[in-house]
Amino acid sequence: MGRIVVGVDGSDPSIKALHWAVRQAELTGDTVEAVNSWEYPATSWASMMPGLPEDFDPQALATVSLNEALEEALGEEGAAKVTKVVVIGNPAQTLLDRARGANLLVVGARGRSGLKATLLGSVSLHVTQHAPCPVTVVRD
Repeated sequence: MGRIVVGVDGSDPSIKALHWAVRQAELTGDTVEAVNSWEYPATSWASMMPGLPEDFDPQALATVSLNEALEEALGEEGAAKVTKVVVIGNPAQTLLDRARGANLLVVGARGRSGLKATLLGSVSLHVTQHAPCPVTVVRD
């Protein structure tokens, strides 16, 4: 029994990737690990933003977002079977790090980036080129 890592940012492509990963895990007996990562805004953008509230907790927000996406996509019982990982860091690098020792890495063709002109999103393109395990890119 192994592990399937899937990137879940709440976008439609990531939810399709999640469904694909869960179905694959049912066939192989692997576990599913859903990964969401977050980053602080770049310094130039942060300087244009008003101050953040003292109780602002991006880790907690990302965790809630991941839990909600899993429950909405898989139901409460299905979501409970998935290992949830929320990490601060670049999404592509986070997925590559989590994929070490995994049987498979699954991503959507495009997530929450604004790059509509590419066939693959920047994260999916990066992980297909550098992953330490096989990668499945789930397309629409």
